[in-house]
Amino acid sequence: MNIRNLLFAVLALLTATACNGQSATSNEGGANAMSQFSDGHKALVVYFSHAGDNYSVGNIEVGNTKIVADYISQLTGADQFEIVTHKYDGMAYKPLCDLAKAEQQQGELPPFEGSVDVTPYDVIFIGGPVWWGTYPQVMFTFFKQVDLNGKTLIPFTTHEGSGLGFCADDVKDAYPNATVLAGFSMYGHDVRTGKKQVENWLKNIKLTH
Repeated sequence: MNIRNLLFAVLALLTATACNGQSATSNEGGANAMSQFSDGHKALVVYFSHAGDNYSVGNIEVGNTKIVADYISQLTGADQFEIVTHKYDGMAYKPLCDLAKAEQQQGELPPFEGSVDVTPYDVIFIGGPVWWGTYPQVMFTFFKQVDLNGKTLIPFTTHEGSGLGFCADDVKDAYPNATVLAGFSMYGHDVRTGKKQVENWLKNIKLTH
Protein backbone atom coordinates (compact mmCIF):
# COMPACT_ATOMS: atom_id res chain seq x y z
CA MET A 1 0.00 0.00 0.00
CA ASN A 2 1.47 3.37 -0.99
CA ILE A 3 1.58 6.33 1.39
CA ARG A 4 -1.45 8.10 -0.13
CA ASN A 5 -3.58 4.96 0.11
CA LEU A 6 -2.49 4.42 3.71
CA LEU A 7 -3.30 8.01 4.65
CA PHE A 8 -6.58 7.74 2.77
CA ALA A 9 -7.52 4.66 4.78
CA VAL A 10 -6.86 6.54 8.03
CA LEU A 11 -8.88 9.56 6.85
CA ALA A 12 -11.70 7.28 5.74
CA LEU A 13 -11.89 5.82 9.23
CA LEU A 14 -12.02 9.30 10.72
CA THR A 15 -14.73 10.34 8.28
CA ALA A 16 -16.73 7.20 8.96
CA THR A 17 -16.81 8.02 12.64
CA ALA A 18 -17.21 11.75 12.06
CA CYS A 19 -18.72 11.58 8.65
CA ASN A 20 -26.77 24.10 -0.75
CA GLY A 21 -24.83 27.30 -9.11
CA GLN A 22 -25.36 30.58 -8.43
CA SER A 23 -23.57 33.59 -9.84
CA ALA A 24 -21.02 35.31 -7.68
CA THR A 25 -22.52 37.60 -5.10
CA SER A 26 -20.68 40.73 -4.13
CA ASN A 27 -19.79 41.48 -0.55
CA GLU A 28 -20.04 45.26 -0.51
CA GLY A 29 -16.56 45.84 0.89
CA GLY A 30 -16.18 43.72 4.02
CA ALA A 31 -16.17 46.06 6.98
CA ASN A 32 -12.86 44.72 8.27
CA ALA A 33 -11.16 44.02 4.93
CA MET A 34 -7.47 43.25 5.47
CA SER A 35 -4.75 45.15 3.67
CA GLN A 36 -3.30 42.16 1.86
CA PHE A 37 -6.68 41.55 0.19
CA SER A 38 -7.64 45.17 -0.40
CA ASP A 39 -4.27 46.16 -1.82
CA GLY A 40 -4.51 45.22 -5.49
CA HIS A 41 -6.12 41.80 -5.06
CA LYS A 42 -9.67 40.81 -5.99
CA ALA A 43 -10.81 37.71 -4.13
CA LEU A 44 -13.58 35.16 -4.56
CA VAL A 45 -14.78 32.44 -2.20
CA VAL A 46 -15.92 29.28 -4.01
CA TYR A 47 -17.49 26.76 -1.67
CA PHE A 48 -19.89 23.88 -1.19
CA SER A 49 -21.71 23.60 2.12
CA HIS A 50 -24.16 21.02 3.37
CA ALA A 51 -27.05 22.02 5.62
CA GLY A 52 -29.37 19.45 7.18
CA ASP A 53 -28.16 16.46 9.18
CA ASN A 54 -24.47 16.87 10.07
CA TYR A 55 -22.21 14.95 12.41
CA SER A 56 -21.69 16.52 15.85
CA VAL A 57 -23.84 19.63 15.22
CA GLY A 58 -27.09 17.83 14.33
CA ASN A 59 -29.69 19.19 11.91
CA ILE A 60 -28.54 22.66 10.90
CA GLU A 61 -30.13 25.31 8.67
CA VAL A 62 -26.78 26.82 7.63
CA GLY A 63 -23.90 24.55 6.67
CA ASN A 64 -20.61 24.75 8.54
CA THR A 65 -18.57 25.66 5.46
CA LYS A 66 -20.96 28.50 4.55
CA ILE A 67 -20.35 30.07 7.93
CA VAL A 68 -16.58 30.04 7.35
CA ALA A 69 -17.08 31.36 3.79
CA ASP A 70 -19.16 34.22 5.20
CA TYR A 71 -16.43 35.03 7.73
CA ILE A 72 -13.87 35.20 4.91
CA SER A 73 -16.07 37.55 2.88
CA GLN A 74 -16.82 39.75 5.87
CA LEU A 75 -13.14 40.05 6.74
CA THR A 76 -11.63 40.42 3.27
CA GLY A 77 -14.40 41.85 1.09
CA ALA A 78 -14.29 38.75 -1.14
CA ASP A 79 -17.22 37.91 -3.43
CA GLN A 80 -18.81 34.45 -3.25
CA PHE A 81 -19.90 31.63 -5.51
CA GLU A 82 -21.71 28.78 -3.81
CA ILE A 83 -21.59 25.39 -5.51
CA VAL A 84 -25.21 24.26 -5.18
CA THR A 85 -26.67 20.83 -5.79
CA HIS A 86 -29.96 19.51 -4.41
CA LYS A 87 -28.90 15.88 -4.66
CA TYR A 88 -28.27 15.59 -0.93
CA ASP A 89 -31.27 17.56 0.33
CA GLY A 90 -33.12 15.94 3.22
CA MET A 91 -30.73 13.03 3.61
CA ALA A 92 -29.91 11.63 7.01
CA TYR A 93 -26.24 11.54 7.96
CA LYS A 94 -25.49 7.83 7.45
CA PRO A 95 -27.14 7.49 4.01
CA LEU A 96 -25.36 10.67 2.94
CA CYS A 97 -22.01 9.20 4.00
CA ASP A 98 -22.75 6.02 2.06
CA LEU A 99 -23.75 8.00 -1.04
CA ALA A 100 -20.66 10.22 -0.83
CA LYS A 101 -18.44 7.15 -0.60
CA ALA A 102 -20.10 5.52 -3.61
CA GLU A 103 -19.77 8.74 -5.66
CA GLN A 104 -16.08 8.89 -4.90
CA GLN A 105 -15.44 5.24 -5.67
CA GLN A 106 -17.27 5.55 -9.00
CA GLY A 107 -15.73 8.92 -9.91
CA GLU A 108 -19.19 10.45 -10.24
CA LEU A 109 -19.37 14.18 -11.03
CA PRO A 110 -22.77 15.49 -9.87
CA PRO A 111 -24.00 18.63 -11.64
CA PHE A 112 -24.27 21.97 -9.88
CA GLU A 113 -26.41 25.03 -10.57
CA GLY A 114 -25.40 28.27 -12.25
CA SER A 115 -22.04 29.57 -13.42
CA VAL A 116 -19.39 32.07 -12.45
CA ASP A 117 -16.95 34.27 -14.38
CA VAL A 118 -13.64 33.93 -12.54
CA THR A 119 -11.75 36.29 -14.88
CA PRO A 120 -11.77 39.32 -12.51
CA TYR A 121 -10.32 37.38 -9.58
CA ASP A 122 -6.69 36.64 -8.82
CA VAL A 123 -7.20 35.08 -5.37
CA ILE A 124 -9.74 32.30 -4.91
CA PHE A 125 -10.58 30.54 -1.66
CA ILE A 126 -11.87 26.99 -2.22
CA GLY A 127 -13.90 25.54 0.64
CA GLY A 128 -15.94 22.49 1.50
CA PRO A 129 -16.50 19.76 4.05
CA VAL A 130 -14.22 16.74 4.04
CA TRP A 131 -16.12 13.67 2.81
CA TRP A 132 -14.05 10.49 2.77
CA GLY A 133 -10.72 12.23 2.82
CA THR A 134 -11.32 15.05 0.35
CA TYR A 135 -13.86 17.52 -1.03
CA PRO A 136 -17.35 16.27 -2.03
CA GLN A 137 -17.50 15.04 -5.63
CA VAL A 138 -19.65 17.98 -6.77
CA MET A 139 -16.61 20.20 -6.19
CA PHE A 140 -14.63 18.06 -8.61
CA THR A 141 -17.35 18.81 -11.17
CA PHE A 142 -16.52 22.49 -10.65
CA PHE A 143 -12.81 21.76 -11.00
CA LYS A 144 -13.45 20.03 -14.36
CA GLN A 145 -15.56 22.90 -15.69
CA VAL A 146 -13.83 26.03 -14.39
CA ASP A 147 -10.19 26.86 -15.16
CA LEU A 148 -8.40 28.43 -12.21
CA ASN A 149 -4.85 27.96 -13.52
CA GLY A 150 -2.70 31.06 -13.12
CA LYS A 151 -4.54 32.17 -9.99
CA THR A 152 -3.67 32.01 -6.30
CA LEU A 153 -5.81 29.31 -4.68
CA ILE A 154 -6.36 28.91 -0.95
CA PRO A 155 -8.09 25.70 0.22
CA PHE A 156 -10.14 25.54 3.39
CA THR A 157 -12.27 22.83 4.98
CA THR A 158 -14.67 22.07 7.79
CA HIS A 159 -14.42 18.61 9.31
CA GLU A 160 -14.78 16.49 12.43
CA GLY A 161 -11.35 14.89 12.52
CA SER A 162 -9.96 14.83 8.97
CA GLY A 163 -8.31 18.24 8.88
CA LEU A 164 -7.54 19.21 5.28
CA GLY A 165 -7.44 15.58 4.18
CA PHE A 166 -6.22 15.44 0.58
CA CYS A 167 -8.05 18.63 -0.40
CA ALA A 168 -4.95 20.78 -0.98
CA ASP A 169 -3.27 18.02 -2.97
CA ASP A 170 -6.38 17.54 -5.09
CA VAL A 171 -6.56 21.28 -5.82
CA LYS A 172 -2.93 21.14 -6.94
CA ASP A 173 -3.71 18.16 -9.17
CA ALA A 174 -6.72 19.92 -10.69
CA TYR A 175 -4.81 23.16 -11.31
CA PRO A 176 -1.11 22.39 -11.87
CA ASN A 177 -0.40 25.94 -13.10
CA ALA A 178 -1.96 27.71 -10.13
CA THR A 179 -0.26 28.87 -6.95
CA VAL A 180 -1.80 26.86 -4.11
CA LEU A 181 -1.16 28.29 -0.66
CA ALA A 182 -1.26 26.44 2.63
CA GLY A 183 -4.81 25.56 3.58
CA PHE A 184 -6.96 26.05 6.65
CA SER A 185 -9.26 23.63 8.43
CA MET A 186 -11.75 24.05 11.25
CA TYR A 187 -13.87 21.65 13.24
CA GLY A 188 -17.51 21.95 12.22
CA HIS A 189 -18.64 22.18 15.81
CA ASP A 190 -16.36 25.21 16.32
CA VAL A 191 -17.38 27.38 13.37
CA ARG A 192 -20.23 29.23 15.04
CA THR A 193 -17.83 30.73 17.57
CA GLY A 194 -14.74 30.61 15.37
CA LYS A 195 -14.62 33.95 13.55
CA LYS A 196 -11.50 35.04 15.43
CA GLN A 197 -9.74 31.85 14.42
CA VAL A 198 -10.54 32.57 10.77
CA GLU A 199 -9.37 36.16 11.19
CA ASN A 200 -6.04 35.05 12.65
CA TRP A 201 -5.51 32.67 9.72
CA LEU A 202 -6.31 35.36 7.15
CA LYS A 203 -3.89 37.81 8.76
CA ASN A 204 -1.05 35.36 8.25
CA ILE A 205 -1.66 34.70 4.55
CA LYS A 206 1.16 36.10 2.47
CA LEU A 207 0.11 37.18 -1.02
CA THR A 208 2.53 38.17 -3.77
CA HIS A 209 1.91 41.35 -5.73
